[in-house]
Amino acid sequence: MIEFALILPLLLVLTFAVTELGRAFYQYNVLAKSVREAARYLSVRAAGVDVDKAKNIIVYGKPGGGGDPVVPGLALSNVPDPVWNYTGTYPVINTVTVSVTGYQFTPLTTSVLGIAFNNIVFSPIRATMRSPT
Repeated sequence: MIEFALILPLLLVLTFAVTELGRAFYQYNVLAKSVREAARYLSVRAAGVDVDKAKNIIVYGKPGGGGDPVVPGLALSNVPDPVWNYTGTYPVINTVTVSVTGYQFTPLTTSVLGIAFNNIVFSPIRATMRSPT
């Protein structure tokens, strides 16, 4: 019982840390998937067409928008306008790049037994897809 009482705080901290890192990893993967879906959506459209729908795909998971964001705290302000690039001369390669910037992961708990869990700001998540034309 004494050994268990001594090791219990360490086990609690490890449990919460692993849980929060798992949640952060899950949210990062959800964002990466939604950015890829939006890039795929825009890659078959002309430059500048349906940009708002692509942003809604990233934030809400559907072109129509509305409802809850795919991850807590994500907003349309985290999604900058897509960038189209045209390179080469023959053939011309058309690409579109979509990204999410400044998303901040917030842990469920701020601290466990005096050990603080801080917010994590994800680096920009980008996806670039080639247009079939």
